[in-house]
Amino acid sequence: MFKYNVVACNLLDRLEFQVTMIIDHILIQSYKKTLFPTKILHFGFETADKVGSSLSLLKKLSNFASFKINMIMADNFTPDTRVCIGKLNLKNPVLTASGTFGYGEEFTDFMDLGSIGGFIVKGTTLNHREGNPYPRMVETPSGMLNAVGLQNKGVDYFIDKIYPRIIGFGSEPIVNVSGASVGDYVEVCRRLQERCPMIKAIEVNISCPNVKQGGMAFGTTCDGAAEVTRAVRDAWDGTLIVKLSPNVTDIVSIARAVEDQGADSVSLINTLLGMAVDVERRRPYLSTVTGGLSGPAVRPVAVRMVWQVAKAVKIPVIGLGGIMNGRDALEFIMAGATAVEIGTANFIDPAAPEHIAREITDYLVRNNIPSIDDIRGII
Repeated sequence: MFKYNVVACNLLDRLEFQVTMIIDHILIQSYKKTLFPTKILHFGFETADKVGSSLSLLKKLSNFASFKINMIMADNFTPDTRVCIGKLNLKNPVLTASGTFGYGEEFTDFMDLGSIGGFIVKGTTLNHREGNPYPRMVETPSGMLNAVGLQNKGVDYFIDKIYPRIIGFGSEPIVNVSGASVGDYVEVCRRLQERCPMIKAIEVNISCPNVKQGGMAFGTTCDGAAEVTRAVRDAWDGTLIVKLSPNVTDIVSIARAVEDQGADSVSLINTLLGMAVDVERRRPYLSTVTGGLSGPAVRPVAVRMVWQVAKAVKIPVIGLGGIMNGRDALEFIMAGATAVEIGTANFIDPAAPEHIAREITDYLVRNNIPSIDDIRGII
């Protein structure tokens, strides 16, 4: 066991030497898995107490220990950021939100897709969709409204043309699935199951406020949400994430309903239903009049809903809604989210997901937290 001269601890000119030896010893023990690095400061307080140090010396010990630990840990400490969503293993909790990141390949000039856990491709439907008429996007204070309407070329085009190109980026591709009927959802999932073996997870959109058929009708009632989840569960063997709408009275009940029908995870929140009016032209900005509100403006609502749902279900919760930086992401994680999705931030900074993943790691290092699991759901 490490021994030191207790008299030296009372001598200010020996303080740095003694504290350094104590810290180095405990770091060695931590590498042997006998003591966690986060206990170093506590040990320092105990040591100072045992040698009868004054309050002044104790404060100096604390400040120097914190400084020394941060320097050492920055060089040697790599926190564990891995998370699991059902059968899906991710290197870190950062995903991209569907509809804000294309098919992933569009962003390879701006960031390393291998730096994040996964990316969720734009909404995929059974058949080709043109989406809603223009204008279908408008900026709002601290956010934006969109009414794109799930424009895409259909699942067969995705399988034949897109799927081969998005495999091998070093992060997990996840397909967002939408439909106007239960049959549509099932058929899309069946084709993905049969023809896309490298797709390990899907996110089922039962909540998009831009879709006049399907999404809102299913996502706003427990029965409707459960019906889609049950049907998709029978058609899809991989990880099943169900994306929930915030435009409901009781999101907790809907989360429980999809959990009961076999969902491996829930993601929330999708966009809040909103509207903006051009007062000069005396007409709505959007062709559809209403659209989905996203961005920082919705984050407090999203964090609250994630916190409520995470305490009510046993499956992992994926949080999204206005995440612009690492601190925003950490809010969701501390509220109970296992992973997070980055959406509107991608329009401002196409490398935002990579930056956020790094900021999460930096926070863990700076605070000497061994694993992302240690801060999840602490609120």
